Amino acid sequence: MTARGATGTSDTGSTAGTAGTAGTAGTAGTADTAATARALGQEELRRAAAARLHRVRPDLLDGADADLERLLRARDALAEEDGRGAHAVAVVRSYAPARWVAQACAFGLSLRSRHDAERVAAWRRSLTRTVFLAGDPRRLQRRFDFHHLAPDGSVGWCAPAPPAATAPLRRLLKTLHVSGGAPAIPPTPVLVPDAGRPARRAPLRRQLYVATARTPLPRLLVHTHHLLVEAVLDGLVEPGDCLTLHHVPSLGGLRADFAALRVDAEEPPAHGAPAPPRLRAWAALTRGERL
Repeated sequence: MTARGATGTSDTGSTAGTAGTAGTAGTAGTADTAATARALGQEELRRAAAARLHRVRPDLLDGADADLERLLRARDALAEEDGRGAHAVAVVRSYAPARWVAQACAFGLSLRSRHDAERVAAWRRSLTRTVFLAGDPRRLQRRFDFHHLAPDGSVGWCAPAPPAATAPLRRLLKTLHVSGGAPAIPPTPVLVPDAGRPARRAPLRRQLYVATARTPLPRLLVHTHHLLVEAVLDGLVEPGDCLTLHHVPSLGGLRADFAALRVDAEEPPAHGAPAPPRLRAWAALTRGERL
Protein backbone atom coordinates (compact mmCIF):
# COMPACT_ATOMS: atom_id res chain seq x y z
CA MET A 1 0.00 0.00 0.00
CA THR A 2 1.26 3.47 -0.84
CA ALA A 3 0.07 6.59 0.95
CA ARG A 4 -1.18 9.63 -0.91
CA GLY A 5 -2.48 13.03 0.20
CA ALA A 6 -5.72 14.13 1.88
CA THR A 7 -6.66 13.47 5.54
CA GLY A 8 -5.24 11.75 8.61
CA THR A 9 -4.00 13.77 11.56
CA SER A 10 -3.64 12.28 15.02
CA ASP A 11 -5.99 13.38 17.75
CA THR A 12 -4.75 14.32 21.18
CA GLY A 13 -5.63 10.96 22.62
CA SER A 14 -7.49 12.43 25.55
CA THR A 15 -11.24 12.42 26.02
CA ALA A 16 -14.15 11.78 23.81
CA GLY A 17 -13.66 13.19 20.35
CA THR A 18 -12.91 11.72 16.96
CA ALA A 19 -9.48 10.56 15.94
CA GLY A 20 -7.96 11.25 12.57
CA THR A 21 -8.88 14.91 12.22
CA ALA A 22 -6.61 17.84 12.85
CA GLY A 23 -7.57 19.91 15.86
CA THR A 24 -9.86 17.37 17.52
CA ALA A 25 -9.38 15.61 20.82
CA GLY A 26 -9.82 11.87 20.94
CA THR A 27 -11.20 10.01 23.94
CA ALA A 28 -9.07 8.92 26.74
CA GLY A 29 -5.97 7.64 25.13
CA THR A 30 -3.85 4.77 26.37
CA ALA A 31 -4.49 3.52 29.87
CA ASP A 32 -2.89 1.00 32.18
CA THR A 33 -5.67 -1.27 33.37
CA ALA A 34 -6.22 -3.45 36.37
CA ALA A 35 -5.80 -7.15 35.66
CA THR A 36 -9.02 -8.40 34.12
CA ALA A 37 -9.84 -11.26 31.81
CA ARG A 38 -13.41 -10.25 31.07
CA ALA A 39 -14.90 -8.68 27.99
CA LEU A 40 -14.62 -4.92 27.67
CA GLY A 41 -17.84 -3.02 28.34
CA GLN A 42 -18.65 0.68 28.43
CA GLU A 43 -17.91 0.92 32.14
CA GLU A 44 -14.46 -0.60 31.80
CA LEU A 45 -13.68 1.67 28.87
CA ARG A 46 -14.89 4.76 30.71
CA ARG A 47 -12.73 3.96 33.73
CA ALA A 48 -9.68 3.36 31.55
CA ALA A 49 -10.30 6.62 29.70
CA ALA A 50 -10.75 8.66 32.86
CA ALA A 51 -7.72 7.16 34.59
CA ARG A 52 -5.46 7.88 31.62
CA LEU A 53 -6.50 11.50 31.22
CA HIS A 54 -6.37 12.17 34.96
CA ARG A 55 -2.81 10.81 35.16
CA VAL A 56 -1.51 12.95 32.29
CA ARG A 57 -3.72 16.04 32.62
CA PRO A 58 -5.15 16.32 36.15
CA ASP A 59 -5.78 19.99 35.41
CA LEU A 60 -8.46 18.94 32.91
CA LEU A 61 -9.89 16.00 34.82
CA ASP A 62 -9.64 16.23 38.60
CA GLY A 63 -10.78 12.67 39.30
CA ALA A 64 -9.79 9.27 37.92
CA ASP A 65 -13.38 8.00 37.90
CA ALA A 66 -15.11 10.72 35.87
CA ASP A 67 -18.37 10.04 34.11
CA LEU A 68 -18.74 10.37 30.35
CA GLU A 69 -20.15 13.89 30.59
CA ARG A 70 -17.02 15.11 32.37
CA LEU A 71 -14.85 13.34 29.81
CA LEU A 72 -16.71 15.20 27.07
CA ARG A 73 -16.14 18.52 28.82
CA ALA A 74 -12.43 17.73 29.06
CA ARG A 75 -12.56 16.95 25.33
CA ASP A 76 -13.86 20.42 24.65
CA ALA A 77 -11.09 21.95 26.76
CA LEU A 78 -8.47 19.98 24.84
CA ALA A 79 -9.91 21.12 21.52
CA GLU A 80 -9.37 24.71 22.61
CA GLU A 81 -5.65 23.95 23.04
CA ASP A 82 -5.17 23.19 19.35
CA GLY A 83 -2.11 25.07 18.10
CA ARG A 84 -0.47 25.12 21.52
CA GLY A 85 1.60 22.54 23.32
CA ALA A 86 3.72 20.09 21.34
CA HIS A 87 3.13 17.61 18.57
CA ALA A 88 5.17 15.13 16.55
CA VAL A 89 4.97 14.72 12.78
CA ALA A 90 5.08 11.41 10.88
CA VAL A 91 5.73 11.46 7.13
CA VAL A 92 4.41 8.19 5.68
CA ARG A 93 5.48 6.86 2.28
CA SER A 94 4.07 3.34 2.57
CA TYR A 95 2.49 1.03 5.13
CA ALA A 96 2.95 -2.59 6.14
CA PRO A 97 1.41 -3.72 9.46
CA ALA A 98 4.40 -5.39 11.14
CA ARG A 99 6.85 -2.76 9.93
CA TRP A 100 4.58 0.03 11.22
CA VAL A 101 4.37 -1.54 14.69
CA ALA A 102 8.15 -2.01 14.90
CA GLN A 103 8.97 1.51 13.75
CA ALA A 104 6.37 3.22 15.95
CA CYS A 105 8.03 1.47 18.89
CA ALA A 106 11.45 2.51 17.60
CA PHE A 107 10.35 6.15 17.45
CA GLY A 108 9.16 5.98 21.06
CA LEU A 109 12.47 4.42 22.10
CA SER A 110 14.40 7.15 20.25
CA LEU A 111 12.82 9.69 22.60
CA ARG A 112 13.88 7.95 25.79
CA SER A 113 16.91 10.02 26.67
CA ARG A 114 17.50 12.75 29.20
CA HIS A 115 18.09 15.20 26.35
CA ASP A 116 14.53 14.63 25.15
CA ALA A 117 12.90 14.68 28.60
CA GLU A 118 11.57 18.25 28.45
CA ARG A 119 9.99 18.01 25.00
CA VAL A 120 8.60 14.54 25.74
CA ALA A 121 6.98 15.87 28.90
CA ALA A 122 5.33 18.64 26.87
CA TRP A 123 4.24 16.08 24.28
CA ARG A 124 2.72 13.87 26.94
CA ARG A 125 0.75 16.87 28.22
CA SER A 126 -0.53 17.28 24.66
CA LEU A 127 -1.42 13.57 24.84
CA THR A 128 1.09 12.52 22.17
CA ARG A 129 -0.63 14.50 19.42
CA THR A 130 0.89 13.50 16.09
CA VAL A 131 0.27 14.86 12.59
CA PHE A 132 0.40 12.27 9.80
CA LEU A 133 1.52 13.52 6.39
CA ALA A 134 1.87 11.72 3.04
CA GLY A 135 5.32 11.89 1.50
CA ASP A 136 8.76 10.33 1.10
CA PRO A 137 10.93 11.28 4.10
CA ARG A 138 14.13 10.25 2.33
CA ARG A 139 13.65 13.01 -0.25
CA LEU A 140 13.14 15.55 2.52
CA GLN A 141 16.12 14.74 4.74
CA ARG A 142 18.23 17.65 3.52
CA ARG A 143 15.50 20.18 4.25
CA PHE A 144 13.95 18.83 7.45
CA ASP A 145 15.24 17.20 10.61
CA PHE A 146 13.87 13.69 11.08
CA HIS A 147 14.44 12.39 14.58
CA HIS A 148 13.79 8.80 13.51
CA LEU A 149 13.70 7.32 10.00
CA ALA A 150 12.66 3.73 9.25
CA PRO A 151 15.57 1.82 7.67
CA ASP A 152 13.58 1.33 4.45
CA GLY A 153 12.45 4.96 4.34
CA SER A 154 8.78 4.03 4.66
CA VAL A 155 8.15 6.54 7.46
CA GLY A 156 10.07 9.28 9.22
CA TRP A 157 9.26 11.18 12.40
CA CYS A 158 10.04 14.72 13.47
CA ALA A 159 10.46 14.93 17.23
CA PRO A 160 7.77 16.57 19.38
CA ALA A 161 7.97 20.35 19.15
CA PRO A 162 5.73 23.43 19.19
CA PRO A 163 3.55 23.63 16.05
CA ALA A 164 5.55 26.53 14.62
CA ALA A 165 8.64 24.32 14.37
CA THR A 166 7.00 21.98 11.86
CA ALA A 167 4.83 24.52 10.04
CA PRO A 168 7.00 24.55 6.85
CA LEU A 169 6.80 20.77 6.54
CA ARG A 170 3.06 20.73 7.19
CA ARG A 171 2.54 23.41 4.54
CA LEU A 172 4.57 21.42 2.02
CA LEU A 173 2.80 18.06 2.39
CA LYS A 174 -0.82 16.98 2.53
CA THR A 175 -2.26 15.14 5.48
CA LEU A 176 -2.40 11.39 5.07
CA HIS A 177 -5.28 9.76 3.25
CA VAL A 178 -5.60 6.23 1.94
CA SER A 179 -8.64 4.45 0.59
CA GLY A 180 -9.95 1.36 2.35
CA GLY A 181 -9.21 -0.15 5.71
CA ALA A 182 -6.52 -2.30 7.21
CA PRO A 183 -5.42 -5.42 5.36
CA ALA A 184 -6.41 -8.83 6.71
CA ILE A 185 -3.39 -10.57 8.19
CA PRO A 186 -2.73 -13.71 10.25
CA PRO A 187 -1.32 -13.26 13.78
CA THR A 188 2.10 -11.75 13.14
CA PRO A 189 5.03 -11.66 15.61
CA VAL A 190 6.85 -8.31 15.64
CA LEU A 191 10.23 -7.91 17.33
CA VAL A 192 10.70 -4.50 18.95
CA PRO A 193 14.00 -3.05 17.64
CA ASP A 194 16.57 -1.57 19.98
CA ALA A 195 16.74 1.87 18.29
CA GLY A 196 20.08 2.38 20.03
CA ARG A 197 18.49 2.01 23.47
CA PRO A 198 19.34 -0.96 25.72
CA ALA A 199 16.50 -2.96 27.25
CA ARG A 200 15.88 -2.36 30.95
CA ARG A 201 14.54 -5.87 31.64
CA ALA A 202 14.29 -9.35 30.14
CA PRO A 203 12.21 -9.57 26.93
CA LEU A 204 8.49 -10.24 27.17
CA ARG A 205 5.86 -11.50 24.77
CA ARG A 206 2.64 -9.49 24.49
CA GLN A 207 -0.42 -9.70 22.28
CA LEU A 208 -1.30 -6.55 20.34
CA TYR A 209 -4.95 -6.37 19.25
CA VAL A 210 -6.17 -3.77 16.75
CA ALA A 211 -9.85 -3.26 15.87
CA THR A 212 -10.30 -3.10 12.11
CA ALA A 213 -14.07 -3.10 11.52
CA ARG A 214 -15.24 0.35 10.36
CA THR A 215 -11.67 1.59 10.83
CA PRO A 216 -10.14 3.56 7.93
CA LEU A 217 -6.41 3.03 7.71
CA PRO A 218 -5.43 6.56 8.82
CA ARG A 219 -7.53 6.09 11.95
CA LEU A 220 -5.82 2.75 12.63
CA LEU A 221 -2.42 4.44 12.38
CA VAL A 222 -3.54 7.13 14.83
CA HIS A 223 -4.72 4.68 17.46
CA THR A 224 -1.87 2.19 17.21
CA HIS A 225 0.62 5.06 17.29
CA HIS A 226 -0.81 6.46 20.52
CA LEU A 227 -0.91 3.01 22.11
CA LEU A 228 2.61 1.99 21.13
CA VAL A 229 4.60 5.18 21.74
CA GLU A 230 2.92 5.72 25.11
CA ALA A 231 3.55 2.07 26.07
CA VAL A 232 7.23 2.57 25.21
CA LEU A 233 7.49 5.84 27.14
CA ASP A 234 5.72 4.22 30.11
CA GLY A 235 8.19 1.29 30.07
CA LEU A 236 5.62 -1.34 29.12
CA VAL A 237 7.42 -2.11 25.85
CA GLU A 238 11.19 -2.58 25.70
CA PRO A 239 13.71 -3.52 22.99
CA GLY A 240 13.65 -7.25 22.33
CA ASP A 241 9.99 -7.68 23.26
CA CYS A 242 7.81 -9.68 20.87
CA LEU A 243 4.41 -8.18 20.08
CA THR A 244 2.09 -10.57 18.26
CA LEU A 245 -0.13 -8.39 16.08
CA HIS A 246 -3.77 -9.41 15.68
CA HIS A 247 -6.16 -7.58 13.37
CA VAL A 248 -9.63 -8.32 14.76
CA PRO A 249 -13.00 -6.81 13.85
CA SER A 250 -13.66 -5.59 17.39
CA LEU A 251 -12.14 -5.82 20.84
CA GLY A 252 -15.57 -5.67 22.46
CA GLY A 253 -15.98 -9.40 23.03
CA LEU A 254 -12.32 -10.14 23.59
CA ARG A 255 -11.38 -11.67 26.94
CA ALA A 256 -7.77 -11.01 27.87
CA ASP A 257 -5.57 -9.60 30.63
CA PHE A 258 -4.88 -6.12 29.26
CA ALA A 259 -1.93 -3.94 30.26
CA ALA A 260 -2.85 -0.95 28.07
CA LEU A 261 -5.89 0.15 26.10
CA ARG A 262 -6.46 2.77 23.45
CA VAL A 263 -9.98 4.11 24.04
CA ASP A 264 -11.79 6.65 21.88
CA ALA A 265 -15.32 7.53 20.87
CA GLU A 266 -17.24 5.46 18.36
CA GLU A 267 -17.68 7.16 15.01
CA PRO A 268 -21.22 8.67 14.95
CA PRO A 269 -23.61 7.14 12.40
CA ALA A 270 -23.61 8.82 9.00
CA HIS A 271 -27.39 8.56 8.66
CA GLY A 272 -30.37 8.49 10.98
CA ALA A 273 -30.95 10.03 14.38
CA PRO A 274 -27.85 10.95 16.41
CA ALA A 275 -26.92 8.19 18.86
CA PRO A 276 -25.67 8.78 22.40
CA PRO A 277 -21.86 8.83 22.52
CA ARG A 278 -20.22 5.47 23.09
CA LEU A 279 -16.63 4.49 23.72
CA ARG A 280 -14.66 1.90 21.79
CA ALA A 281 -11.43 0.02 22.45
CA TRP A 282 -9.45 0.59 19.25
CA ALA A 283 -6.23 -1.16 20.25
CA ALA A 284 -4.84 -3.02 23.25
CA LEU A 285 -1.74 -4.66 24.64
CA THR A 286 -1.91 -7.65 26.96
CA ARG A 287 0.27 -8.18 29.99
CA GLY A 288 3.65 -9.71 29.25
CA GLU A 289 4.89 -13.26 29.48
CA ARG A 290 8.56 -14.20 29.57
CA LEU A 291 9.96 -15.31 26.23
